[in-house]
Amino acid sequence: QVQLQESGGGSVQAGGSQKLSCVFSGYTYKPYSMAWFRQAPGKGREGLAAIRSSGNRTIYADSVKDRFTISQDSAKNTLYLQMNSLKPEDTAVYYCATARALSVELAAAPLSPDGYTTWGQGTQVTVSS
Repeated sequence: QVQLQESGGGSVQAGGSQKLSCVFSGYTYKPYSMAWFRQAPGKGREGLAAIRSSGNRTIYADSVKDRFTISQDSAKNTLYLQMNSLKPEDTAVYYCATARALSVELAAAPLSPDGYTTWGQGTQVTVSS
């Protein structure tokens, strides 16, 4: 059974840094794309960053570009999100997700939740001012 498990959330002061991890297990295939999303109270799920399993090509949302960095360690089956210069508006539950293949939805919008089929349970990040 495919599973994703996030960790690394918690409370941090504005301007600080946090690094999230997402460990994969049960995969019998290499996902086409892996991504980080977040969801703040009362808001929809927002795509933040995505990385292709092969070639490490990345894409970022404008809201986090130049502050967040997505990376992967294939040997450890782990996806990371390094978050710097955190702001109170970054407070949300953060999720990792994978896309098995390049779907029509994923090709049209690489940071849309519609393109991803497997999700972790999420980890809370709270940024205080």
